[in-house]
Amino acid sequence: MDTSIFKAYDVRGLYPEQVNEDAAWKIGHASAQFLRSLLQGFERGQANAQSVVVGRDMRKHSPSVQQALIEGMIGSGANVINVGMIDTPQIYFAINHLGTCGGVQVTASHNPAQYNGFKVSGLKARPIGGDTGLKEIKHIATALKHTQSAGKGTVTEVDLSEPYRNHVLSFLKSDSKKIKMVIDASNGMAGKWVPIIFGGLDIEIIPINFEHDGTFKHDPNPLVESNLVELKETVLAKNADIGVCFDGDADRLLVIDEKGNTVGCDITTALMAGYFLKDNPGSTVVYDLRSSWVVKEEIEAKGGIPRRDRVGHAFMKKTLKDTKACFGGELSGHFYYRDNYFADSGMITLVHLINILSATDKSMSEIIKPLLRYSSSGELNFKVEEKEDMMKQLAEKYADGQVDWLDGITVQLGDWWFNCRPSNTEPLLRLNVEAKTPELLKAKLGELKEMLGEPVDH
Repeated sequence: MDTSIFKAYDVRGLYPEQVNEDAAWKIGHASAQFLRSLLQGFERGQANAQSVVVGRDMRKHSPSVQQALIEGMIGSGANVINVGMIDTPQIYFAINHLGTCGGVQVTASHNPAQYNGFKVSGLKARPIGGDTGLKEIKHIATALKHTQSAGKGTVTEVDLSEPYRNHVLSFLKSDSKKIKMVIDASNGMAGKWVPIIFGGLDIEIIPINFEHDGTFKHDPNPLVESNLVELKETVLAKNADIGVCFDGDADRLLVIDEKGNTVGCDITTALMAGYFLKDNPGSTVVYDLRSSWVVKEEIEAKGGIPRRDRVGHAFMKKTLKDTKACFGGELSGHFYYRDNYFADSGMITLVHLINILSATDKSMSEIIKPLLRYSSSGELNFKVEEKEDMMKQLAEKYADGQVDWLDGITVQLGDWWFNCRPSNTEPLLRLNVEAKTPELLKAKLGELKEMLGEPVDH
């Protein structure tokens, strides 16, 4: 088995060269063994505590990969609850709704069609990443032979459509006005679940790329500007109030305003922070350290406690839970909710966006205009072999600034700041720069490029 498929937060690789049915069997066996080992004595006697919930996305190879995963799990002696073709946030719901020891979603998220993988969650949907169990699962899986079986568990198929829909719509406020929205499902799981959840409501949805047969018109990654062209054109042509683009497994989304402009996910975080703090005064709001200064400023202005955190869902979810934060947001388009098991959800984010638009006569561009007070580079990737050395050089050059190493290097210098983080898997440094004016941003970005070189497509 190719061990390079084990990443910091999940398992992912090319099908069938890296992720295939043999690897799926071993990972199923290992993950079920690991998840059951985490159970405490009082939990073991609960109805589904010895069970693992399993779902999959719409990729052509996901059914066979899921089947091999399940066979590995029951071979370990675990019982499996198969919830079918779902968006990734439904696995978090299923774990809590059914009371299982954890779950695995077969998905490669925003990656192209030739990829597949696994997202593993533990009891109460706690994230299982490199530092919280994925290394142990990797260790068990690499020691297994496909024929090894300690026992034979059972498989039960469960359709959670109705309870999941009820859960998502429980966040919809009753005074919602009719909104016209264009939704680009990116040929992913939103194409199945948006109609199930939002069908029949007094909301006009104009669907784009709702077919989900495992092929993609554009890569299912809403953070790539070229993937938003059709959505922006349709928002303008249909005179819509808002546009939304989901990623492949529908745990992330990105917003387009009624003028066809991209709304940065940190700006969405700042907007939603104010919305949540109205009902949760004094609460903590968590945001990732790539986010605009405006996020911290808005949280403080609305009476909240800002909590800056490392990039990645494993860190965000833990911090949300530890601080009992009402909400959290990442630049990547993950938005997290205390009342959703401290987990992220694209569908619940869509509900809250409807609530925000319904509560005002202002357009989306008017709502966010006060938040657009800085100039940002967006995330840029630079090919750098000696990543640690380069970050040390940056620390030396900008030693007169406020430097911290929470996640890569962040330097704050009065009128501008930057964060430079190493990729976990590639010889890349990821750079985000923000300044008080476009002119200063251009100048400082030019300064950094003298050290880092020119950005590369990624």
